[in-house]
Amino acid sequence: MRWRYFIILQAIILLVVSGLVYKHQDKVKLVKKPPTELAQWYKPENKRQVWLHNMFKLRREMQAVAFYAETKNAEYLQKWVVQLDKHYFKIAEMVPNWQKKLAVSTMADLSNASDKKDFSSVLVQHKVLQESCDSCHDDYQALTALTYRTPDFSKIQITPQLSFVNHMDTLTRQINQIKISAQDGNKSLALTSLAELNHGMNTLGETCVDCHKKDRKPYPNEAMKKTLSSLNESLESGTAKQQGRDLGTLAVLACARCHGTHRIAYGAKQKLVKEESFSDLIKH
Repeated sequence: MRWRYFIILQAIILLVVSGLVYKHQDKVKLVKKPPTELAQWYKPENKRQVWLHNMFKLRREMQAVAFYAETKNAEYLQKWVVQLDKHYFKIAEMVPNWQKKLAVSTMADLSNASDKKDFSSVLVQHKVLQESCDSCHDDYQALTALTYRTPDFSKIQITPQLSFVNHMDTLTRQINQIKISAQDGNKSLALTSLAELNHGMNTLGETCVDCHKKDRKPYPNEAMKKTLSSLNESLESGTAKQQGRDLGTLAVLACARCHGTHRIAYGAKQKLVKEESFSDLIKH
């Protein structure tokens, strides 16, 4: 009798939880976080992007195997199958937890079919192996890129006393202060804020080149400098329309273009790597 009550209670709890999940399905997105062991195969923990390069090799080898099986070229098919086998099982060497995700028997069947020059069977096993790869990519590829290939701006310091994040917040406030002051006819404060913004942008540029080492794109670039100069002139003696145009152009050139690349990815990464407390989970 007691067991019956216990089972009924468990069923009720399960129904309640299921109901809560269903009710909040529009607010919750389930994702599979990549294992932390991956970090050692990405920069900055590693000097090279080892994991990434192994994936590139696998993609190239999968393409080559399919090509030579379709063209019935046994010599080159065997060459590429050997490389595919090597780099496929390297996945488990680097991340042992993913050993169980590998299609071991499929890879073995593909290799055997290649040895026997059974090209049609190679293509069948190749398709099965590709589906296995795609399944893992669906779960982890985008999240892994966000986690390990997106810069972590929270650890960058402009000076020992000033973080990158706080500096960016200051730049945003300066741009808004220019707009507010110009709109309210406070030319002096608008020009002062512009001068501070100009200085802050140059300071930011000195930090950007730490990552952009090869292309060395200047920040602010010539287009930004011309817009800053034009905005200064329009604040001095221009119309509200000219001021708005110059400020809008500056916001696109100096803020939006970089944010389109970095801010969206960084924001997503912060959400992904954040450890949720029990109270946060209860709220959701």
